[in-house]
Amino acid sequence: MDVGIIGGTGPAGRGLALRLAAAGMSVAIGSRDTARAAGAVGELTGTWSARIAGGLHGVANEEAAAARIVVLATPWDGAVQAASGLAGPLAGKVLVSMANALVREGREMLALIPPRGSVAAAVQAALPRTRVAAAFHHLPARDMGDLDSGLIADVLVCADDPEATAETMSLVERIEGLRPLDAGSLNQAAAIEAFTAVCVTLNMRHHAHSTLKLAGI
Repeated sequence: MDVGIIGGTGPAGRGLALRLAAAGMSVAIGSRDTARAAGAVGELTGTWSARIAGGLHGVANEEAAAARIVVLATPWDGAVQAASGLAGPLAGKVLVSMANALVREGREMLALIPPRGSVAAAVQAALPRTRVAAAFHHLPARDMGDLDSGLIADVLVCADDPEATAETMSLVERIEGLRPLDAGSLNQAAAIEAFTAVCVTLNMRHHAHSTLKLAGI
């Protein structure tokens, strides 16, 4: 597989899988429950089969972790545990963390501060032999899962390993409408992840699906 998505059956993981498959890549949607992964693939192909140039496959998380590049799309509070259980197959690979530690309070989303300041940094600490990058945080899952949404957005990418940054940015570039921006080291993941709370709150208050687009770059 070109890309494996660990915990890819949620809205964010499914949307990313669809976009990558539409770009011609072979994508494995992983889950602890292979039947659930297969069901997600069935729903996506049932709707978008004519637009998927690559392939979608429903697999166990262990098989998704064997892909060339891997994305971690589990809920944030289970990200470290899920990644740690796959430390062997993830060793030496680029692992893209897209989780945000958020909690809803009334009409707002609030950012939580996970250990080490960000989910991505916590995953990197747990998997020192894996090259962790952070990306895809500010994209509306609903628009990612709709190939007709006209999605246009900037994607901030950060990592401590230059090759992880380059590989992740190359992955982002494959998706129509997305522009990757190198945001620096993994230290920046704390601010990037936390800002997602602002983006989601704006969309909740304005009944919108806005994206991040930076001028002047």
